[in-house]
Amino acid sequence: MPLSMRKKVFITAAITGSGGTQDKSDLVPRSPQQIADAAIEAAKAGAAVAHCHVRDPQTGAPSRLPELYREVTDRIRQSKTDVVLNLTAGMGGDMVFGSSDAPLPLRAGATDMAGAAERVAHIRECRPEICTLDCGTMNFAEADYVMTNTPGMLRAMATMMQEIGVRVEIEAFDTGHLWFAKQLVAEGLISNPVLVQLCMGVPWGAPDDLNTFMAMVNNVPDNWVFSAFSLGRHQMPFVAASVLAGGNVRVGLEDNLYLERGVLASNAQLVEKAASIIQKMGVEVMSPLEVRDELRLEKRAPLA
Repeated sequence: MPLSMRKKVFITAAITGSGGTQDKSDLVPRSPQQIADAAIEAAKAGAAVAHCHVRDPQTGAPSRLPELYREVTDRIRQSKTDVVLNLTAGMGGDMVFGSSDAPLPLRAGATDMAGAAERVAHIRECRPEICTLDCGTMNFAEADYVMTNTPGMLRAMATMMQEIGVRVEIEAFDTGHLWFAKQLVAEGLISNPVLVQLCMGVPWGAPDDLNTFMAMVNNVPDNWVFSAFSLGRHQMPFVAASVLAGGNVRVGLEDNLYLERGVLASNAQLVEKAASIIQKMGVEVMSPLEVRDELRLEKRAPLA
């Protein structure tokens, strides 16, 4: 296929994620203040969008407490640093089975299944410009863990997101997720302009070889806006790959801890490196204002 690079691309900084990385690098932010500070630093380094999860401030374990999200978003807003707020809504669909001989009951303490209203409660309160919708169920690398997102749950969550007035970012971990996302768009549950994040190399979703990546890209409708990322040492190569394929890019400590072999990174350093790659390819890095204009985002205050 011919190259169809955008003249300008935006960078999303995925600040901390929900994986078990908190003890692998002391640069992975845990507390709301650390997460907010990292998002602000990433924005100053060139990220137009900050994609945020929250963690237990003491243990670093993933959390979905609305008060933690509220503190993160309040701190970013009060800093007067301009960045598009993008909050995950992926928590609350974790199903962890017992052994292969005795899969039930589900493992207490590891399983976290919540209803649609609870899964978007922090979105309703914090009112970010973007929130994510993981458009499918899949096995993850961890034994017996299933990320669970049924069609009924996704329809309910998408409906609530529309009512709240937040732009949905579809998270697609495989081609079937794109198939269902198209169905949600056809049903009017995700509005234009449609935004999708292609999540490559996450076990056991779509592998991050270029043939699979282009299969994902070729399943994105021409009028959608897409971004892409891969994990670990492939994070920066996929910056270039996504730009070449006509997409935007995502980097950050959610997906990769290293600036180079053996050198731990901060979010801001990863953004700076991605921006350098983009600019050396002859493409401009977009500002938050330009992203809001393209995606028709509304910057709003949180609920009182």
